[in-house]
Amino acid sequence: MPRAGWVKPESPRRLSDLVSVGLMTHVFPPGVVDEVIAECGRTEQRHRSLPARTMAYFAIGMALHSEGSYEDVMGLMTDGLAWSEPDVESVRLPSKSAIFQARSRLGFEPVKALFDRVARPLATEDSSESFLAGRRLVAIDGTMLDVADSTANDEFFGRPGTAKGERSAFPQVRVVALAECGTHAIFDAELGAYAESEMALSKVLVDRLEAGMILLADRGFCSFDLWQQASATGADLLWRAKTNTKPRRIETLDDGSWLAELRRRNTKLNTEHVVIRVVDYDVDDGRNVEAGPFRLFTTLLDPDEVSATELAAAYAQRWEIESAFDELKTHQRGARTVLRSKSPDLVKQEIWGHLCCHYAIRTLMFAAAHEAAVDPDRVSFVAALRISRRSLSPARGFPPSGLE
Repeated sequence: MPRAGWVKPESPRRLSDLVSVGLMTHVFPPGVVDEVIAECGRTEQRHRSLPARTMAYFAIGMALHSEGSYEDVMGLMTDGLAWSEPDVESVRLPSKSAIFQARSRLGFEPVKALFDRVARPLATEDSSESFLAGRRLVAIDGTMLDVADSTANDEFFGRPGTAKGERSAFPQVRVVALAECGTHAIFDAELGAYAESEMALSKVLVDRLEAGMILLADRGFCSFDLWQQASATGADLLWRAKTNTKPRRIETLDDGSWLAELRRRNTKLNTEHVVIRVVDYDVDDGRNVEAGPFRLFTTLLDPDEVSATELAAAYAQRWEIESAFDELKTHQRGARTVLRSKSPDLVKQEIWGHLCCHYAIRTLMFAAAHEAAVDPDRVSFVAALRISRRSLSPARGFPPSGLE
């Protein structure tokens, strides 16, 4: 079930339709943008040359054209929006100062609300690569983003130290996200300061899991409390175990996996426990070098429903969220690029703009893959990013050439 208030974008009849009307206005329709702006109390009380709707799209446009200046991005935005929405009054290109003031008036809340309203898993039931035993494969993980070296950002977000006792060059924002493994669509996220741990942010995020999902997580997330919290949502879990976690064996199953009791540690009575299934395996990479051993914990207890081999193969899909982060950070944002905003609110606006942008591109890619009846992993993110950037141009003659 999608989150409350979610609005499903209209499906394009073909990929060329999606490109020709502008990617952002398709995935984030103007009516939805206006709704979230109103809900956040950012609707203008008087006419402005840079209305809130334009600035919401600008936040996404900055992510799409991360190397462009304010003026360059605004020029592309206003030309593209005027073409795709002929009824919208054209905007005279403003100064950098005016754009900054308009960004500040908007804040980050409407852009976050826009992501929350629209982003959701993309795969349909016929996308077998996205499911295991009828359940959707999703993964959780975290990453860091460098932000502008300003006093405000340093005080709000903080920064890591270095080996010599010095401090790193830039403050950093921690991002923990949920992504659909089969499509790389990031559909939920939490932002925090550098000092906030992945575990702390994940405790907020896992409450939004749903029945019918299987959450994949690396061993850094494996704790009794988080396991209990995540499984209480009705979602199933498939997590790599920490090496120091020793469950008590109950029964060995026919496929070599085994049922066990996972107990809460450091309690006087040590009686609180859950029943889990444990899968132990090694990986032969074909080079006479075995990786492992690996140990997985899962809530999927029945080997007749999902075998140990299937679970081990499914866990490998956890790496897809790492690929999604790489798409956002290396290709969309730019390798080693520092986010430009110098105040915490605008940093958050910029990051939510990046998440909206990545989701929009992944929507394009899923549409292309679905049209061609191929796995979304076979569609190039770099090519989709190039097409998405071109879709804002005022030129009318886009070639309907798919993803080149």
